[in-house]
Amino acid sequence: MVKNPKDYYYWRAKKEGYRSRAAYKLQQLNERYDIIKRADTVVDLGASPGGWLQVAAKLSGSVVVGVDLVDIQPIPGVVSFRGDIRQQRTIEKIKLLTKDGVDVVLCDASPNLSGNWNYDHARSIDLCDSALKCAKQTLKPGGNFVVKAFQGDMFLRFLNKVKRTFGTVKAYSPQASRKESAEVYIVGKNIIQKSNLPP
Repeated sequence: MVKNPKDYYYWRAKKEGYRSRAAYKLQQLNERYDIIKRADTVVDLGASPGGWLQVAAKLSGSVVVGVDLVDIQPIPGVVSFRGDIRQQRTIEKIKLLTKDGVDVVLCDASPNLSGNWNYDHARSIDLCDSALKCAKQTLKPGGNFVVKAFQGDMFLRFLNKVKRTFGTVKAYSPQASRKESAEVYIVGKNIIQKSNLPP
């Protein structure tokens, strides 16, 4: 978390024991779209430091798996491992940990920002594509998906790809997102039957 004396959500996260202000983004997304239900199996891609995992564990009370390139400090009720979401072997490990399938795939991952907006936007969309690939391979029928994307010239192409994959798709910026941020969350609900999915 970046310390900012004017950031309400930073101080609220500190007070309430969340690892990042991003926890409130997932809370707000879930309040609006009912993404995670009780007893859902949830996978969070790019999960460090674990704010979304904390929220997912409270909402689900069931199997929650976190994946990141770095170690995630233990969270009660959460299984986490180091893995690259762009690699198929990471998806295979998720399948092993969620043998009955996944109800929700989350991804709040961001690339390490270079300052070159076009480059950073392209890398953000690349992460989104990897998250969508994971969702297609792991979600149960009717499963849900949330991914963070940076707005830019590749955003609409990716949004349309999600629309071909899920029955209902929305783009939303939660109140907890910083006003100056170019991030937007894409919510896909009710994955289309896998035999009908585009490649």
